[in-house]
Amino acid sequence: MQSGTIRRLFSDFFVAKGHREVPSSSLVPADDPTLLFTNAGMVQFKRTFLGQEQRDYLRATSCQKCVRAGGKHNDLEQVGHTTRHHTFFEMLGNFSFGDYFKREAIAYAWEFVTSSAYLGISPERLHVTVHHSDHEARALWREISGLPDHRIYGLGDKDNFWQMGDTGPCGPCTEIYVDLETAGRVPSGRVGSGEAGKGEIIPQAEFERLAEEGRFLEIWNLVFMQYDRSADGTLTPLPKPSVDTGAGLERIAAVMQGEDDNFHTDLFHPLIERVGELVGRPYDRSADERGSYRVLADHARAVSFLLADGVYPSNEGRGYVLRRILRRAVRHAWLLGRREPTLAPLTTIVVREMGAIYPELRARAEYIHEVTETEEGRFLETIEGGLRRLDEIFASGATAISGAEAFKLYDTFGFPIDLTQIIASERGVEVDLAGFERSLEEQRRRSRDARVTPAMGTPMITEAPAVHVAQPGRWRSVKRGKQRFVGYARTEADTDVLAFRQEGPRVELVLRENPFYVESGGQVSDTGAITGDGWSLAVDAVHKDSKGTVVGGTFSEPFEPTSLHAAVDAPRRQDIERNHSATHLVHYVLRKRLGTHVRQQGSLVEPDRLRFDFSHHGPIDQAALRAIEAEVNDLLLANVPVETREMPYADALALGAMAFFSEKYGDVVRVVQMGPSIELCGGTHVRSTGQIGTFRFSGQTGVAAGVRRIEAVTGSGALRAVRELEQRLISVAEALKAQPEHVLRRVEQLLEERQRLEARLAETLRGGAGPLVQSNVSNVAGVELTVAETTSDDRAEMGRIADTFREGRRNAVLVIFSSAARGSIHVTLTDDLVSAGRKAGDLVNRIAALSGGKGGGRAHFASAGAGDPERLPAARAATPELVTTWLGGMTPAGAHGA
Repeated sequence: MQSGTIRRLFSDFFVAKGHREVPSSSLVPADDPTLLFTNAGMVQFKRTFLGQEQRDYLRATSCQKCVRAGGKHNDLEQVGHTTRHHTFFEMLGNFSFGDYFKREAIAYAWEFVTSSAYLGISPERLHVTVHHSDHEARALWREISGLPDHRIYGLGDKDNFWQMGDTGPCGPCTEIYVDLETAGRVPSGRVGSGEAGKGEIIPQAEFERLAEEGRFLEIWNLVFMQYDRSADGTLTPLPKPSVDTGAGLERIAAVMQGEDDNFHTDLFHPLIERVGELVGRPYDRSADERGSYRVLADHARAVSFLLADGVYPSNEGRGYVLRRILRRAVRHAWLLGRREPTLAPLTTIVVREMGAIYPELRARAEYIHEVTETEEGRFLETIEGGLRRLDEIFASGATAISGAEAFKLYDTFGFPIDLTQIIASERGVEVDLAGFERSLEEQRRRSRDARVTPAMGTPMITEAPAVHVAQPGRWRSVKRGKQRFVGYARTEADTDVLAFRQEGPRVELVLRENPFYVESGGQVSDTGAITGDGWSLAVDAVHKDSKGTVVGGTFSEPFEPTSLHAAVDAPRRQDIERNHSATHLVHYVLRKRLGTHVRQQGSLVEPDRLRFDFSHHGPIDQAALRAIEAEVNDLLLANVPVETREMPYADALALGAMAFFSEKYGDVVRVVQMGPSIELCGGTHVRSTGQIGTFRFSGQTGVAAGVRRIEAVTGSGALRAVRELEQRLISVAEALKAQPEHVLRRVEQLLEERQRLEARLAETLRGGAGPLVQSNVSNVAGVELTVAETTSDDRAEMGRIADTFREGRRNAVLVIFSSAARGSIHVTLTDDLVSAGRKAGDLVNRIAALSGGKGGGRAHFASAGAGDPERLPAARAATPELVTTWLGGMTPAGAHGA
């Protein structure tokens, strides 16, 4: 039975039982950034199981795409070495949300697995496990299936109890196992039919051992969510218990196709066959290198689906896991002798085989191939050096790879640390993981230090400090209270000092009501002024401290705190807000135009510009960039209100707010919405998009593999940029003696005129005449000598003249004297003179010496500067005689036999 048939039968069966067929959700969980990837069928129903979301159906069935290659559930290192582990797999599932429970779930499972209308697996091949305390499930299995009690095993919490977290919904589970050994002892026809194993009694300990060894294969897992676990471990029955089923398609396909290895099913055949074509030898089930074929087949599926769902290769979060998968595949292709991209052509097979079931693959097929090929190419540029370095380490007899060496492999050769660990483990060598982490953190620290502005205590002025407190630099509490940020609503506040410290000419304050924003999320800190009773402080620094947000500035007198008025530099803040709000809008439009793989990778929001880094595989062409800019400006013209509100994190995600795996969010988050853009953000923003004014891109660059950077200006900054461009246009128009609106036509006319002149020049030279002001042709010692003058100082143009002169000529010399600038001399020889041993550099230096100059060049063309331009006429007059002397007694080519 083919996998496509199994998939369809499963869905049809449960739809007939009143279930809603629900499409697979994305591999990127929409409502749980703490989870790397969707790794089970229940993930998309998690909020429903928790009672946080109501659906218009109580029964569901799905075929869910899953990835287990990072975080808690990580099968990456096992892939290729076992018959069952995969990074990507499909999970068939049926779910009950407070509707049916154990009886129906067990009955449905048994019917689908054993009925000849569906899988038709003989009951004699089946064994079942339940939680040792779940007597109800054991009794139901005996009643519904007729299985004897000795084939129903009661296992412990490790194997047969499921929980979503340390607290919350949980419950026992029950699993169906197939005896693979009996498959070879049954008659052909119905899968596993016959009486094989009917009377065999296998003790529980023996069953567990055989299951671990692979004789018994689990194909079905029913989770009964019937309890709510409290923090103290108490289990309270849920008012509406639910069912979550997981049945691995790859495992069922192996059973139904009579295979003991998932990789030998129709799900993997086309991929493994294509690997054989690419490496030049077919897959051998018994060869040592078979693991590399399986790695490539598996990883091609994972890479294709992750890219289709918007994950992009990077150095953190989900993107880092994708990059690890890609690079592990490249290494295995390398072991098979491939030195060019291998996964990229395999993604084409994935799209062909699975695109009908998952249309997102077909929709992004070209993109998947392009990104995969690019990533493979990058790693192929460095993998050889990294593998060579590892071989050197192994050859030295080392029993461990130091942290510094592992970091070098990561930083220089692009080897993810786990890839280094895998390769090292194959040689029995340890890796100093703690040392690697220290080196990595040191690099991060250096990067942070490079960006940090001088803080309190940085030596800035060497004058003797004016000390007010007994211990300079120590905090002094002034009033009790808790600081409150008021900068979202206003830029000024009448308030008090809660604490201060002074050291040298610097003082820092903690204000009760603080309107100053401290740098966070890419938005720079505010500046401004604080005025007290008889004193004032220009605030030039804001930073975070354990006491709260600290504002500081230069204050040379002993500081005495009083009530004060704090005022942010409002025009500067407004410019920052324009740029920050614009980053949200451009992020939205980039994702809309380029694809959902676009994810923010960093930003900088300053008063005079914005900078936005995002995941994308290559430069954006100018037409696309103009379209993105236009759409952002359309959103500004719409002048939609910018709404900010705080809400529970789960509600924000349900609203559609973007959350990022690398960020940590609290239970309550701040949501910023402006039209279609919804993001979690703690920064300050304009009140409506129209206040941004105008948005204009100022540049784009690449900052890392797979990361692009755009820069832009808004508001008055955008107006200044437009005016500067207008002024340049006016200056160009004046230089061209044309109106600005006619500049393009004038430039086109000049280019056309240049082309005509170049054509005329080439024609003139082909006719033997000089280009130019004047030329003289004479015969010197059997060689045709052309001496010409020009006013051009363009050496490239002289080179083109030389090339044209040489075409079709023999025994000819061209000497050009230029009167431009300080004067120059250019000599051209035809190819036959060069073949006879003559060099243009020799001649040009002889002529130039008469003016006090010198030069050089190639054998057929050379140039020299005139030492004294006034002496060029004399050098020109002496040229025929110099050429005669230079030629000496040479017999001109072509003169033999005359």
